[in-house]
This record gives sequence, C-alpha cells and structure tokens, in this order.
Amino acid sequence: MDDSTRMPALYIGHGAPPLLDDPVWSGQLAAWAQDLPRPKAILIVSAHWESAPVMLSASSAPLVYDFGGFDAKYYRMTYETPDATALATRVAAMMPASEPVHQHASRGLDHGAWVPLRIMYPGADIPVLQMSLPTDDPVKLMELGKRLRPLRDEGVLIIGSGFLTHGLPFLTEWRIDAAAPGWSTDFDAWAGEALARGDVDELARYRTKAPGMPYAHPTVEHYTPLFVTLGAATDPESPGLQVIDGFWMGLSKRSLQVA
Repeated sequence: MDDSTRMPALYIGHGAPPLLDDPVWSGQLAAWAQDLPRPKAILIVSAHWESAPVMLSASSAPLVYDFGGFDAKYYRMTYETPDATALATRVAAMMPASEPVHQHASRGLDHGAWVPLRIMYPGADIPVLQMSLPTDDPVKLMELGKRLRPLRDEGVLIIGSGFLTHGLPFLTEWRIDAAAPGWSTDFDAWAGEALARGDVDELARYRTKAPGMPYAHPTVEHYTPLFVTLGAATDPESPGLQVIDGFWMGLSKRSLQVA
C-alpha cells in the first residue's frame, strides 16, 4: 500500500466534556476529521486508562464517565459504535508472546476516547477499540506504536489521546478562554519546536529538558500517548503536521498528524 492510501496517526488533545460545547475547538476537530481518509476502524490510546499488560476495551460495554462536577447531560451521552472484535483480535496477534494482551470484558470507552470521537465521527458508525497505556517509558511506547504501524495500511486510524499540557492543580482560572500560564506556554513552545524538527530524543527527555516541568505535567499520562503516535509513524523523526494549536482553559491543545 502506498502513502496515498495509508491512514495517518494522530496525537490529539481530548479535552473535558465541555469541549463538546466549544464551537471553536470542536470545529477544528470536526474539520480535521473531514480532511482525513475515512478509516475502516479506529484504535485509540487514552491518558485515562493506564494499565499493564496491554488491555483492550469491549465493544458492547457502556461508556466510562470518568469525570465529576459537570452538567448532568454529559452523563447521559452515548456513543455506540460497531463491533471492534476483529480489530481486537488483530491487535492481540501483533503483540509478542511474552506480553499477552488482556481483553477487558466490561470496559468501554472513557472520555479521552468518546469525547473527541463524538465530534470527529458523530455518526458513531466506525468500529472503535481502546487500548490501555501500559507504561510511561517513551522508548517502550515507541516500540508499541511501531508494532501497531502495519494497521495503518489496513485502514485503521491510530490515535494517541492526551493533552500537551495538563497542569490542572496549578490552574487559577477555570474558563475555556483563560489565559495560559507561563509553564503551559513554555512547554507548548518547546514541544512545538521539537516536533517541527522531528526531534524525538528531545521530546523523550521532557522530564529534564522541557521548560515548565513539572507544572505542565505533574503526572505524565496526558503527554506520553504522543510516543505511541510517533512510534506508529512511517518515519518517527520526520516532522509531522501540527494541525491544531492554541490553548483551552490555559492548557495546550496542540495536536499532531504523522504520515
């Protein structure tokens, strides 16, 4: 399969449920999806499911409403997608025998998956499989992405879902249009420049190299899905397309597409 028919891989900021009511960012995500080839299936790794060994969601399971303090309407939302068992079987077969995959019988999509996908593919007519984030080691996550890379030639859209900055404990304003703190703008600029260079090594050394740490990521699970995406790239060191930038509640929504 040539590059013109290969699905890309994405790293997206997924936002909290109020993203669904934000016309600017939701419009950006919807337009991005419309510009992509239509996927046959979607494999998404969300910051909100950290578990090892690798676990896979169940197609028939209800959504996970893993958030609190929001309007009751968000807890009534649904996103029922076609059965993804075939993709789960394919993914399990791609993993080494020493790292068996666990099929979770009752775990559905969490908000790191269903919130952005509800915007990008509102018809809910594409099979979606969620994979757990098994480690925060960039090297191991790159290796995981590389194992998954062949899926792109089979029409599968691979998505790492996180948030390029996520220092929630250090936010002082809780508004969508809140000004971005210095630690958020500094980390965002550093990451944007490294992504533009294709400097994977620099991105992997974020704990010691990135300005704004540890405030930008007091825990790192919203950043590390980036490395699954980079590992799934045809050439991880080739600069990707930074499709979305800017800030939401002061946090960087910078998002990436790799070929």
